[in-house]
Amino acid sequence: MSASKHAVLGTGMVGKAIASKLVALGHPTRMGSRSKGNATAVEWAGGAGELAGEGTFGEVARDAEVVWLALKGEHALGVVESLREELAGKVVLDLTNPLDFSQGFPPRLSVMNDDSLGEQIQRAAPEARVVKTFNTLANTLMVEPQKLGEPTDVFVAGEDAEAKATAVDILRSFGHEAPIDMGGIAASRGLEAWLLLWTRLFGVFGSAEFNLKLVRPQS
Repeated sequence: MSASKHAVLGTGMVGKAIASKLVALGHPTRMGSRSKGNATAVEWAGGAGELAGEGTFGEVARDAEVVWLALKGEHALGVVESLREELAGKVVLDLTNPLDFSQGFPPRLSVMNDDSLGEQIQRAAPEARVVKTFNTLANTLMVEPQKLGEPTDVFVAGEDAEAKATAVDILRSFGHEAPIDMGGIAASRGLEAWLLLWTRLFGVFGSAEFNLKLVRPQS
């Protein structure tokens, strides 16, 4: 796919993994944080090459074609609400999960059943073209799926068909062969609910390097 300008909101492990992969694929990418000059973002940009940069959430979102939400679920909605204008018309890839660790591990979900964080994000930025994706696997497998030795499944969900097609193209460029289109953004309810089982499996395996592989009868 051709190069496009990306903004990755978040300086944690997910944000750094996604931003580094995008730069490696030739996409100009800026890492966003609450304040310009964030030490983690500056360090990443300084080591990632000439295609990398950093700035505030607003600065990097304003200049991007594709915006990635690589934020903790508890912070995501507030950030999106503050960027309603900057996100208007943009493809917004929502990687977040509404994990609530207030009662320890494994976490609960702060929203489920009748709503989802993905839907809340779309409502908070109604002119953004939100696509829920990559919330069902570890950051290492987002950017290096071949580590598992065989193809596994990832998903997209959103209201805008063109935005989902853009997301699918990006996911394929990351090495995910056949992302599954789950339909509208309400499918975020099921995708986020997977984390209730994912966190239990993480406890069983002692590792985050596993993923879903859906097997259907051969026609």
